[in-house]
Amino acid sequence: MVHQHGEEHDIPKHFRIHKPGSWLPADHRVHREFLRRAAHHVDTNPEQPLTPALAELRTLIETEPRIYMYFTQMFEEIPHKPPYYRDVTGARPQVRDWEHMLAVLNHIVTRAPEWTDADESVGVVGVPMCAVFDYPMGTPSGHAAFLDPDVNKALKKVLNEWGKFLQTPESAEVLGDHELGWFGKTGMADLVQVANRPLKTDMKFEDMYICDPSAKHYGFKSWDDFFTRKVHEDARPVASPSDHSVIANACESKVYNVSRNVRLRDRFFAKGQPYSLLDMLGHDDLSRHFAGGTVYQAFLNALSYHRWHSPVTGTIRRAFVREGTYFSEPLFEGKGYHAGPGGESQMEDIDNAGLKLAQGYLSSLATRAIIFIEAESEDIGLMAFVGIGMDEVSSCDITVREGQKVSKGDELGMFHFGGSSYTLVFRAGVELEGFPELGREENVPVRGKVAVVKK
Repeated sequence: MVHQHGEEHDIPKHFRIHKPGSWLPADHRVHREFLRRAAHHVDTNPEQPLTPALAELRTLIETEPRIYMYFTQMFEEIPHKPPYYRDVTGARPQVRDWEHMLAVLNHIVTRAPEWTDADESVGVVGVPMCAVFDYPMGTPSGHAAFLDPDVNKALKKVLNEWGKFLQTPESAEVLGDHELGWFGKTGMADLVQVANRPLKTDMKFEDMYICDPSAKHYGFKSWDDFFTRKVHEDARPVASPSDHSVIANACESKVYNVSRNVRLRDRFFAKGQPYSLLDMLGHDDLSRHFAGGTVYQAFLNALSYHRWHSPVTGTIRRAFVREGTYFSEPLFEGKGYHAGPGGESQMEDIDNAGLKLAQGYLSSLATRAIIFIEAESEDIGLMAFVGIGMDEVSSCDITVREGQKVSKGDELGMFHFGGSSYTLVFRAGVELEGFPELGREENVPVRGKVAVVKK
């Protein structure tokens, strides 16, 4: 394969990995080939007008000196050494400055995500914008840029504009059964594999999800319609529906962390990312009931089911979306600057796995849906669900209202375009056992048992 800014290179065997469901493919060839094609398209089709929202972002960068400084320096701060100067395929990075970044983003937001073939591998980049920002957002200037309120307001407009396109019939064209379509050989196989792994079943896609296999695109009218697909009740039964001591899993997800005796306020931006309940719960008055409580956090991947379900039977006390950041990751995910031999400032390595590693940090900063539920069980009482939008996965859609009665397993809302992360928060004194084992590779099935409350 000949890269636009490099030569043909053999790819080491240890990069030839197939692990469906990750937001950035485990096989780096797919990630790099996706970026190569996007960059090649914009470089061979210059002068394409930016979408209105991206044009606004361009104006912000050009007219606000601090923003211009951030977006200029974030690319300059990427280390000039492997693997940054040349990626794992040997090619030079495809996105080299903020103007090129805007052109590539413009290409991304005018189409729906599609599978990418790279040599002998086929995969999907679940967060294409994150692929563009992968290295820049791990630099000091990138860290400052993606925390900036004006930048986040502009990015919200870009994401909303893309979200509208993903609801159009045109966006459904990627749902075909062609090689790179979502219902092609690889796409369908991976969707089914990820869906079946939690319960080790052999269900077909139509057995798991509500759809029409005889219709075009399985009956889905748009990309968003497919992404927010519903699951059959019998495919994901509610765990012990009449036993209020059993907590149901709110999302189809992989366990990330369990923390006990959590503080109301903590340094969520420090290494270790301790949970900070006031920040996570949007400084709502009900937050103070959770001092010293327990937090369970889990991670949704690109191919999973993306609706949320109530972990308990009870009443919705509060439900709101807290606006936050979209592409911020903690700076300690990269090692930052240090003094070189001659006293000059040098950039150390960037950890480009920040999307997964920064989940604790994002629980306090990212755009998120916060739902307080008063459980019928007195052993549980007030608890909270937090749906955390990560990167472009930031459209948190709450479908319940305050005062509404919900049964365990009922729908609470959904993520549009993406998964990300969520937490369940319990008060101090609520003794929980039986959480999924940390390090478990398979998702825990939605509405399945996630924990048990000791009476």
